[in-house]
Amino acid sequence: PRSTPLYSSAASDVYKRQSLSSSFIPVYSKLLSEGKEKEAGNTAGAVASLLIAFTGALSLLGILIARPIAKLLTPGFSAEKLDLTADLIKITTAGIGFLVLAAWCLGVLNSHRKFFLSYVAPVIWNAAQIVILYIAISKDWDPIKAARAAAWGLFIGGILQLLFQFFAVSKLRTKIFFSFSWKNEHVREIIKRFNPTILGRGVVQISAYFDLILASLLVTGAVAALMSAQVLYVLPVSLFAMSIAAAELPEMSRDTDSKHLGNRLNQGIKQTSFLMLLTSVIYVTTGDQIIGVIFQWGSFDRDDSIVVAATLAAYSLGIPAIGVSRIYQSALYAHGDTKTPAFSATLRVMISLIIGLLLMFPLDRLFISNSALEKVPGSIAGDWGPLSQSLRSLPENPHLGAVGLAIGSAIAAWAEMLFLARRANKKATLESSPCSPMVKLLPATFSALMISIIARWLLSDANAIINCLVCIPVATLTYIAVSSKNGVRESLVLIEGFKRKLQNFK
Repeated sequence: PRSTPLYSSAASDVYKRQSLSSSFIPVYSKLLSEGKEKEAGNTAGAVASLLIAFTGALSLLGILIARPIAKLLTPGFSAEKLDLTADLIKITTAGIGFLVLAAWCLGVLNSHRKFFLSYVAPVIWNAAQIVILYIAISKDWDPIKAARAAAWGLFIGGILQLLFQFFAVSKLRTKIFFSFSWKNEHVREIIKRFNPTILGRGVVQISAYFDLILASLLVTGAVAALMSAQVLYVLPVSLFAMSIAAAELPEMSRDTDSKHLGNRLNQGIKQTSFLMLLTSVIYVTTGDQIIGVIFQWGSFDRDDSIVVAATLAAYSLGIPAIGVSRIYQSALYAHGDTKTPAFSATLRVMISLIIGLLLMFPLDRLFISNSALEKVPGSIAGDWGPLSQSLRSLPENPHLGAVGLAIGSAIAAWAEMLFLARRANKKATLESSPCSPMVKLLPATFSALMISIIARWLLSDANAIINCLVCIPVATLTYIAVSSKNGVRESLVLIEGFKRKLQNFK
């Protein structure tokens, strides 16, 4: 795991979806709410046609310059790893068009208040990759062959995901008419909004590439640790925050009255804060056990799990801020403001890179050996700069350099949230500050944290599966119980729903 280049397509897909949705949904939803079905269909068809042409050209360009891109992104990789990375870029880039069109389908379906199919579709995308990886494991393929197979699974899954959603789009009452009518006033409005939106999302994607570049300067394994942690880090963001933001965006777009917008914004912030704080507690206290269950097989040992868990814990400190930021972005997009989220994304990236760069090299001098923290012999506190090539290329143990990059990301996430909150307050009437729901949840958060730590201590001799099966439910129940006592609506709704189901069962 410390020598194979990994890639994270999940995060990339999330950003492609939101970039298009945030510019397309507000315009399309408003046309539907005004009863302009034909105009809405013409607009959606023109956007789809333009996307096909644009992404087709972009994909072809990406395939042709795959190796220079690989060399730019991973300057610390050996020739063999560069070749493999270039091959992965070619295969995955070929599937970009399918993912972008799937994002278009998502925007259409969400605007019609159909959320289930568009968010189930990525399961097919992931299932295709899982099936191919399962075959690779069962056939005992070498890591290089397995990585290429996984990339082809991504490509095939993208096609299946698109077809699944497009079938649902074809059944809608609003008929889509495909054309290249880029002069359509509504299409021009979408393009006008899309430019700063894609700039903001592009900056975030560039940040991920910079993280990759910086990680390639660390001890071998930093890239794998970073990407492995991001798999779990992206999960609650896409599952909870993005889902709530996606559901709110069409509704906010239909009614941009300051008071109504503020009500929906407050509701979204509370729901997101409730879910994201609980996720952070689980990741911080049981992250190593979760990672052990998922990744700890073959050459991925306990020390690797600890390093990835430390990286995930650092990321987790920023998860609540990331979630709330998505809700603020939806409110701004609904109001037609795409420049503020783009600027906030740039601010976030700059802060993340500066802090990550300051921390990554000192932390890379620390490593885990037999589950204990050790320091590179001869290094002193405050040492800065890459380790020697001999130490970086063949490490006996995983190092903690990736944790520095994750800490930078977490701090930057809070800075972005506070900036967006200040701007959104000028466009919506809010009941309280963005931190108020989190402050109200602090007793529940600390209670769940302590209970989970105690449960870990009592189960110190148990395996990772038992730890997960006990600690996660106990922390969750504690969180819900304490927050309900403090009058948190989301907990009360969950408890009432459970009581109704229990009564129906009886």
